[in-house]
Amino acid sequence: MDRRAQEGMALVVAIMATLVVGALGVGLVLASMSETMMAANFQRRVEAQYAAEAALERAVSDAHASDDWNGVLAGLTPSSFIDGPPAGTRLLSGGTTVDLSEVVNLANCGHAASCREAELVAASRERPWGMNNPRWWLYAYGPLESLMPAGAIVSRFYIVVLVADDPAENDNASLVDGGAPITGEPVNPGAGVIVFRAEAFGPRGAHARVDATLARNHGIVSWREVR
Repeated sequence: MDRRAQEGMALVVAIMATLVVGALGVGLVLASMSETMMAANFQRRVEAQYAAEAALERAVSDAHASDDWNGVLAGLTPSSFIDGPPAGTRLLSGGTTVDLSEVVNLANCGHAASCREAELVAASRERPWGMNNPRWWLYAYGPLESLMPAGAIVSRFYIVVLVADDPAENDNASLVDGGAPITGEPVNPGAGVIVFRAEAFGPRGAHARVDATLARNHGIVSWREVR
């Protein structure tokens, strides 16, 4: 093999080696970026979960201290943690928005538009109690930062807690706690019990939800993370 051919072969080998090294470098960069994104997503999910739990604890504390659970269920006695009228859109830093009316409608009838009365009392797989279906109302809502002492945390999450009557009731009155049974039973099993749905909304679609049941005489009787 003459010298020119050897030089050509060496050039080809050098180019191939450069391409291989470059591909390995790109792969390492992409893997590093992917791991960074996964870590950031995990951090947002964890923060969302903690935010929803913190909101729920505050709402439960306020409701347990209230003597008027019928007012709570009718949306007349909200938590002390609110950031304005119980409707409209909240704009978070980073461009995320939370529409309070849509949050309520999604909980009550599964879509963002206003719910019809027939939808609220319809028996379905998700809401099989008919007239005793939970009728969710805004109870507590605001930026997570406002829940803590000034300067305690820096967070871009917004938290919402909905409240409703316990669907185990048999009074067909979703805005009354422990009404008279209409099923012929001697007692109302849901008397003195209300339910909560806490949600946290954050950057890049981060979201978490926690449900809980509060009994007047026993405190929290159930607590469930909803994924």
